[in-house]
Amino acid sequence: MATTEMGPTTKTLERHRPPSMREWLAPSLPGDRLLAWIGPLIITVFAAFLRFDRLSIPNAVVFDETYYAKDALALLKYGYEHNTVKDADVLLIEQGAKAADSRIWAEGASFVAHPPAGKWVIAIGEWIFGATPFGWRFMAALFGSLSVLIMCRVARRMTGSTLLGCAAGLLLAVDGLHLVTSRTAILDIFVMFWILAGFACLVADRDRSRRVLADKLQGDDENGFGPFVFHGWRILAGLCLGMACATKWTGVFYLAAFGIMVLLWDMGARRAARLRHPYTGALLLDAVPAFVSLVVVSAVTYVASWSGWIFHSGGWGRGTVSGNVLLRPFEAMPDLWRYHKAVWNFHTTLHAKHPYQSWPWDWPVLGRPVAFFYTEPTQGCGATKCSREILGIGTPAIWWAALAALLMLVYLWLHQRDWRAGAILLGYVTGWLPWFYYAIDKRTMFLFYATPMLPFMVLAIVLCLGLLIGPARDTGSRRVLGTAVAGAYLLVVLANFLYLYPVLTAKFIPWEVWRDHMWLDSWI
Repeated sequence: MATTEMGPTTKTLERHRPPSMREWLAPSLPGDRLLAWIGPLIITVFAAFLRFDRLSIPNAVVFDETYYAKDALALLKYGYEHNTVKDADVLLIEQGAKAADSRIWAEGASFVAHPPAGKWVIAIGEWIFGATPFGWRFMAALFGSLSVLIMCRVARRMTGSTLLGCAAGLLLAVDGLHLVTSRTAILDIFVMFWILAGFACLVADRDRSRRVLADKLQGDDENGFGPFVFHGWRILAGLCLGMACATKWTGVFYLAAFGIMVLLWDMGARRAARLRHPYTGALLLDAVPAFVSLVVVSAVTYVASWSGWIFHSGGWGRGTVSGNVLLRPFEAMPDLWRYHKAVWNFHTTLHAKHPYQSWPWDWPVLGRPVAFFYTEPTQGCGATKCSREILGIGTPAIWWAALAALLMLVYLWLHQRDWRAGAILLGYVTGWLPWFYYAIDKRTMFLFYATPMLPFMVLAIVLCLGLLIGPARDTGSRRVLGTAVAGAYLLVVLANFLYLYPVLTAKFIPWEVWRDHMWLDSWI
């Protein structure tokens, strides 16, 4: 040990000094703040290019756009979903929006299977750009691009590495299912966005609240419970999770799971601070505020998403609308409850056969993707028979690698109590396991229902890449080899994505080339 006459050097003292309470509870993030934004923004621009390029192609209604594009247009006109003509021709919708209402609107309100929030978001694009393919897909592409930015930032916060944060964003940007759902006016990309945004808020709150707790514990703690800590980020998380629930009811699973997770985090923080009564302190000081911030805020957000139906007459199941605007929310609640019972009955009795339906155990291995769009034009590819397809499938190099990464995280959580592994595993199983219950009843379901699981698959992979590379202080050959292997994996993912790109975006390709892309017969 290098010493002077006065004792150990300052550098040696810093290396052996025990961490402060603040460092112990909330380690600092890397100091490259400028690069921490430049890198993610570059990845986000790349993701946006992939999503907005040729966004109006195909010039046709793709898969369930036949419901959501029309519902969004009805929300703009009426404030609630209204029946439209059955014909799915894009030109009919476009002309109907610009000309006589009789060209598109049928009689009566429309019964819908999902809450309005996601369709309101789609409607923003139609309001700006009109009822065209670009208009109704615009917000999906925007939200898909922004989710990549959020992924970069939350992965950086969880790994302490800007490089790994950018790697996470890149993986999400080049996943096939994420790309397809970002280029289609369906609801699942919005559910994923709000869940990821809510999760990011909770992770940010974890860091901030532990720093505040450490600062407040500089003095004596007389009661052993610890101080009260205000969790401002959780209010924003409640808003995001409320929007997820108001897009699809599956958001409720994440609301419940994340509510339990943050309470466990609070208990862990007070225990790490060596308080005498950490669990009682968390229950007394954190549980009720967490319930209000997450559950109550989410509930208010959810009900607010129905405001068009609540305040206007004519919606499906909406009774007499009071002349007093202030009374309308109260008189609407019984009707809204009956509406929800009807929607619940629809979902629990939906057993219609569909050629592209799949079961939850198929999803991790990409057993049965969904053909959103397929035609066989006679020209356009330089061959006698061509194919154009939008195949809703994940990038296999991501999905299959995620299975191994998730198993590794099970080990990290059980043997090392790594909070990151536990949070990622919780996010994954929350989006997956509930569907097994519905599979027992043979409910119709599809691979794109797994879209909310995607961010947690990517986080699992990136966390394992970080373990492979090793800590920054390790300058040996292991780190060089680990970095090379991680880089090679990212190149494999990019190559896999580029290979699939033509069948993700309706490119004209020879039929034989299309057939070569169908690795499994179940992909057809």
